[in-house]
Amino acid sequence: MALLLEQLLNGVQLGVMLFLLAAGLTLVFGIMGVINLAHGSLYMVGAYAAAVTATATGSAVLALLAGLAAAAATGMVVELVVLRRLYARDHLDQVLATFGLILFFNQGMVLLAGRQPLFVDVPEALKGAVRVLPGVDYPVYRLVIIATGLAVAVGLYLLIQRTRVGMLVRAGATHREMVRALGVDVRLLYTLVFGLGALLAGLAGLMAGPILSVQPGMGEQILIQTFVVVVIGGIGSVRGALFGAVLVGVVDTLLRAYVPGLLRGVMAGPEADALGAGIGSMGIYLLMALVLLIRPRGLFPAHA
Repeated sequence: MALLLEQLLNGVQLGVMLFLLAAGLTLVFGIMGVINLAHGSLYMVGAYAAAVTATATGSAVLALLAGLAAAAATGMVVELVVLRRLYARDHLDQVLATFGLILFFNQGMVLLAGRQPLFVDVPEALKGAVRVLPGVDYPVYRLVIIATGLAVAVGLYLLIQRTRVGMLVRAGATHREMVRALGVDVRLLYTLVFGLGALLAGLAGLMAGPILSVQPGMGEQILIQTFVVVVIGGIGSVRGALFGAVLVGVVDTLLRAYVPGLLRGVMAGPEADALGAGIGSMGIYLLMALVLLIRPRGLFPAHA
C-alpha cells in the first residue's frame, strides 16, 4: 500500500509537470492555430537559465526568476520573429519551421553550455521528506512541484474565465476578426499568450532540473508526452490539459512500476523486464488510441 501511494504521488508529480507544458501548448494551438514543435525547447531554456544561475549565485530565488524570464522572453522573441509570419500558412509550414527551431536551440545550447549535462541541487529549504501517511515518507521538493502545478491550474482557470484578458483570449480563439474590429490589438494579445505558454514551459523546466539532468535535447522526449496529453484532454482546453496530464502521468508511472513485476510471475526475469519496459513505454499511446476511439475530440474539448 505504501509503495502504491508513493507511485501514485510520483504519477501526479509527473502529471503536473506535463500540465505546465500542455497548458501552454494547448493555449497556443487553440487560440493561435499554430503547431509549435519548439515548445520543448522553451522548457530546455528555462531549465538551463535556472541551472546556470543557481550554480553561479547559489540562490534558488534568482534561479527561479532567471528561468521564468529567459523562457518567457525567448518565447515572445520566437513569436515575433518566426511564428507571426506563419499564422496564415499551412500546418506543414509551421511544423517545418518549428522543427528547425528545435535544431537551432539544441545546437545553441551545445555552443553555449557544452554537451555535458548540468546537475542542479534541490534548494536547501526543500530538501528532506515529509510523512504523508504512516510509513510513507515523500520528498518535500516533489510535493512542492505538485502544489505549484495545482496552483497554476487554478490561476489559469481564473485568468481565462474571470478576467477581461481571459475574455479576449477566448474570443480571439473563435471570433478573431470580430475582436480585431473592436479595436483589440490581436497581435499583441497573441504575443502575450505565447509568452505565457513559454513561461509555463520554463517553470516546468526549472522544476525538472533538480530531478533530471539538464542537457541539450531534453525537451524532445517530454514534448511527445505533452502532445499525447493535449490530444487526450482536448485541443484548446486547459481543463482537459490538467485532467489529461494527471491521467497520463499516473498511467505511465504505474505501468513502468508494476508491469515488469507482474510479468516475472509468468516468464523469466530478463524477458519480463524487457517486455515490461516496452509495455510501460507504449501504455500512454494505447491510452490515447482508446480515448480517441471513444471521444475523437478528447475528454474535454474546448468548443464542445
